[in-house]
Amino acid sequence: MTRCENICLCVWFCLFVGVVSLTERLQTFSLNGKWSLSNSNASLSLPAEVPGCVHSALQQQGYIQDPYYRFNDVSYRWIALDNWTYTTTFTLSPQLRATQKVLLVFDGVDTVASILLNGVAVGKTDNMFRRYDFSIRDLLKDGDNVLRVSLLSPVVYASERRDAHSAYRVPPECPPDVQKGECHVNFIRKEQSSFSWDWGPSFPTMGLWKEVRLEAFDVLQLIQVSSVSLYDFSLSEWRVQVELLVDAVQATNGQITVSIPELDTEETFNTQFHSGRTRSSFTLHVNKSHQVKLWWPNGHGDQPFYRLTVRGFQDGSLILNTESKVYFRTVELVQEPIVGSPGLSFYFRINGKPIFLKGSNWIPAHSFQDRVAPAVLRNLLQSAADANMNALRVWGGGVYEQDLFYSICDELGIMVWQDFMFACAMYPTEDDFIQTVREEVSQQVQRLKSHPSIIIWSGNNENEAALATDWFNIPDSQRPTYLKDYVTLYVNNIRAIVQEEDQSRPFLVSSPTNGAESEQEGWVAENPYDPHYGDTHFYSYILDCWDWRTFPRTRFASEYGFQSWPSFSTLQPVSIKEDWSYSSNFSSHRQHHEGGNEQMLLQAALHFNLPNSTDPLKRFSDSLYITQVMQAQCVKAQTEFYRRSQSEIIEGKGHTMGALYWQLNDIWQAPSWSSIEFGGKWKMLHYFAQNFFASVLPVGVEDDDTLLIYAVSDLSDDLKLRAVVTVYSWTDLDPVCTLKSDLLPVPGGSAAVIFKQHVAALLAGCGRCTRLTCLLTFHLEDSSGQRGPTNHHFLSSPKDAQGLQRPNITAKVQEDETGYSVTLHSDCVAPFVWLDVGNVPGRFSSNGFLMVSRNRTVSFNAWRPTSVTELSRSLSITTLRDVY
Repeated sequence: MTRCENICLCVWFCLFVGVVSLTERLQTFSLNGKWSLSNSNASLSLPAEVPGCVHSALQQQGYIQDPYYRFNDVSYRWIALDNWTYTTTFTLSPQLRATQKVLLVFDGVDTVASILLNGVAVGKTDNMFRRYDFSIRDLLKDGDNVLRVSLLSPVVYASERRDAHSAYRVPPECPPDVQKGECHVNFIRKEQSSFSWDWGPSFPTMGLWKEVRLEAFDVLQLIQVSSVSLYDFSLSEWRVQVELLVDAVQATNGQITVSIPELDTEETFNTQFHSGRTRSSFTLHVNKSHQVKLWWPNGHGDQPFYRLTVRGFQDGSLILNTESKVYFRTVELVQEPIVGSPGLSFYFRINGKPIFLKGSNWIPAHSFQDRVAPAVLRNLLQSAADANMNALRVWGGGVYEQDLFYSICDELGIMVWQDFMFACAMYPTEDDFIQTVREEVSQQVQRLKSHPSIIIWSGNNENEAALATDWFNIPDSQRPTYLKDYVTLYVNNIRAIVQEEDQSRPFLVSSPTNGAESEQEGWVAENPYDPHYGDTHFYSYILDCWDWRTFPRTRFASEYGFQSWPSFSTLQPVSIKEDWSYSSNFSSHRQHHEGGNEQMLLQAALHFNLPNSTDPLKRFSDSLYITQVMQAQCVKAQTEFYRRSQSEIIEGKGHTMGALYWQLNDIWQAPSWSSIEFGGKWKMLHYFAQNFFASVLPVGVEDDDTLLIYAVSDLSDDLKLRAVVTVYSWTDLDPVCTLKSDLLPVPGGSAAVIFKQHVAALLAGCGRCTRLTCLLTFHLEDSSGQRGPTNHHFLSSPKDAQGLQRPNITAKVQEDETGYSVTLHSDCVAPFVWLDVGNVPGRFSSNGFLMVSRNRTVSFNAWRPTSVTELSRSLSITTLRDVY
């Protein structure tokens, strides 16, 4: 792509197809519900729910325990090494069997299966991410019809495919031993992380993971409606491109009427649907006399929608009728020269406005997708929005998420960076592999492109970097083969399909990437981590995370992070007493990142005293706490560095316009980079994110012993702000002194230094402070009061602080008409005050905070009925000084 082509202008409206056609025209017969399930030698035979998977069925029928319990991920390896067969029997009405065409539709088969109806083979599947349908009218019988889906072991299948690929290896062969996973996942088109990852278990699932049904019709059926809306700047006009995928029994002439009633817009088109599948496109020009309301990301405006209808007529009879939501917005990925800097910019403009992307990375919410209930998605995505996030990256080693995920993102204004499902590996390029990928990509783009939340497609996760920096020790002589495979898969196929299907949304081949520069270098840059271009992934667990100089001043940070452990209440249901030690076999087993448990403590020990209680359970829970403190403070420091770098070019680097930390959610109860624990409980990091992603934010940093305070603003309006710095002694809750800067202009969408003072002079002016005895808090004010959160700056490591005492915090839980609240009283300054109510699900309005007042009240939003008595009994309070 040329640089101009890479600046894609688009606007989306999202379709949720309602009535696909009149009921007398299309009959749908659901095959969801109870099936029977058996293994290869029939030694196990049990009922199974569809949609579902083998593991879920075995657990529901009592054949296995919770797969997440203790070491069961290894104990239950046998499940994925066997073959399994789903069987159901159904009878149909004469009316349905008399229709002209009957399709057997699988929205998702996981993964490699042979399908038989009444003993006759009707087809095969080999791709978890595809919809499959088979014409079966002539195979249907009076009375009972028997449908059998025979699934091959994905582990054995992947191994056999690898063995058949004898010309050259396609690395990696296997995951690292610490992950306790299965090999050759890159040879099978299923969730790549299901064979294990560095944050998740190995559960290679099998099953019918989405709906199964029959669709019967005499004339035609509407398979898919998708749409793209574009703004023509020269004509100052919106137009909506509507695409219909139709399966017709025979060639059919008709009229299609497309309308947006609220915009007084309607057009009718004559069309012909050919026999079989036809894709037809219609352009609706929006009435220019109406002002179109735009969809905006969270924090930048509202997410309004319109209703769009598509109706089809044949000889005056209505043959199809859909209604959908319509959203309008434009998106551009801007890669252009920057004054004073080599390289190119990398940022998104939404509706013409540069937007700093604030958010995280999304992984599958469960190893078993049938367990991802709507309430789980809603809670996680609402938690993202409530932490002031406006973007999530759907990572390329999981699944293309269910429709509801994207619908909620549309509603909440969460922009989605959508990877295709390829991650951290090379992939084969045999014809059959390429062909199934082509169908996968085409189907997924058609399914998802109507959502305004999706702002970019990305071909893979880290595969350009893997090739460029030689993760897999490929000899130089073989390198051209792998480069050719890379271009074949991601450029000649995936990119080509995306550009054909969806010309209005930017496409990147990989992440991280140098973007337009990678393209110039033949799609694989010499250094895909070059901070002068594109997006960057960066992890460092050994260097001091409090030192901002260790972070790359990149154009866009799409991955970075630090691990922590979840809370004890999350671990307790899947463990026993002997597991409750940081050095236990369980703690080692759950850590799938080499050296991860040690790295967390080493990083924490740079600034904190490590827990040393003689009570084993307290020492364990304190260790969990200190990892969360470390993680929260580390990600805070890095994110604030990126946010304050958006308006600066220093040594040719800067103009950072995105911070997506790794990772939002967890797939099981284990240490990981997440800010939300499995089950939905917020870690300290997620509470911190509420502040460091605030639309107006003060950021404090030291440079050459000089304190700088930046005012960061995402707002459209210009502000006039001052910094208010308050100095506290560790021993006293009364401020030592307060300093205020002058009101200074802060342009909208910028970061500006509004306070600058040498630390020694600042402390000398306060009279009785040193770096070891005092700390700072600071906030921003305009003429009417405080804007944004209060932040803190430690003048030394807390482990070196002089005067830090146990605060002896007391708490009182109360209930009123708005819910529950906890009022705290402290004797002295208390850093990282952590409130925990055990297994009572819910979240606090604030947590993990620095307490510099005698009293503070926070609210608690319970996710199930509770009481003052239960909350008071369950409540525990931990501060930094309580763990040593």
